[in-house]
Amino acid sequence: MFPKKVFESFQHIPTPFYYYDLEVLREGLRRIKTESEPYGYQVHYALKANPNMAVLNIVKEYGLGADCVSGNEVKRAIEAGFDPRHIVFAGVGKSDEEITYAIGCGIFCFNCESMQEMEVIDELAVKAGKKARIALRINPNVNANTHKYITTGLEENKFGINLWELESVMERLPELRSLELIGLHFHIGSQITDLTSFKSLCLRVNEIQGWFLSRKIKIDNINVGGGLGVDYQEPDKNQYPDFKAYFSLFHEFLEVRPGQQVHFELGRAVVAQCGTLVSKVLYIKKGQNTNFAILDAGITELIRPALYQSYHSIDNLSKQFMPAGSVPVLRYDVVGPICESSDCFRKAVDLPETERGDLIAIRTAGAYGEVMASSYNLRDRVKAVYSA
Repeated sequence: MFPKKVFESFQHIPTPFYYYDLEVLREGLRRIKTESEPYGYQVHYALKANPNMAVLNIVKEYGLGADCVSGNEVKRAIEAGFDPRHIVFAGVGKSDEEITYAIGCGIFCFNCESMQEMEVIDELAVKAGKKARIALRINPNVNANTHKYITTGLEENKFGINLWELESVMERLPELRSLELIGLHFHIGSQITDLTSFKSLCLRVNEIQGWFLSRKIKIDNINVGGGLGVDYQEPDKNQYPDFKAYFSLFHEFLEVRPGQQVHFELGRAVVAQCGTLVSKVLYIKKGQNTNFAILDAGITELIRPALYQSYHSIDNLSKQFMPAGSVPVLRYDVVGPICESSDCFRKAVDLPETERGDLIAIRTAGAYGEVMASSYNLRDRVKAVYSA
């Protein structure tokens, strides 16, 4: 999985740590650019997936904008050199301070999730003596067929303006004179691997566009969100999502009006596979029914398995260069040191016989790994290491 030279360099780095293969990141970005540019699509990177500055610096080089869901993400994007004219600010609960800051920066637009939010943005724009560009985030009531915690496009979710509210919103909006409606925004969920969900989104967006068109309301921008999933099961075999199929699907099924710009917000699909959590085995605890491989990384470094019951491929790096069949394969529950029973990366993992001191790689940790880390149990925050 890792070249021997890279593995040997790991021996001198205190564990646990996040390892980022920057060439994997660059290749993914090259593919995104190649497949999106023929259609004239504008892709924004969702900072919530990973706001690591080294990662952001590379993402910015490939011409992506920034999708932010907090004031500090807007600040981080600007610090990394993203053009404010390509920064969108989403989120169901923007504070007054965050809104004021973003207005002052002159961001491209706010993705608005409620009538009251629009009223607040208008009030703060008046105080700032500026006009704020907005897009209506509409809840399309489309099932993303993904984990319930990362489904965002159903009416039962907290996100967006419901379809039945549109009439009253559009009646009220002209009164908010410091707002400029420039687009519609949609996002149905995350880690979507069934592309038919995106086809369903396109068809619903077409219907909604028809509603605006029938009222002679001009919409310049359509933001279809992100959510494209990655292969956690076989990260080496399928290192990159099928960006060609993804973008061509929207080209085929989304009815784009003359002069409209289509926007995407990709996060996980950009960074997930470039990141690995590297940890050391502290102890092997043998039992009658199961063996435990106890690592020095835990839910404080990667909470996804505990939070979403998500799968991550796990490798014993210390045994990867040994001849096949020279080490027996045993079954382990791979767990962390945190005082929670949920501190488990995976159960019943088949690994070469594992020993204290072995290095373990938890793959596909570039998205929602480092950014969701915590200091629970007063743990130290761990460092990031990058490929040359």
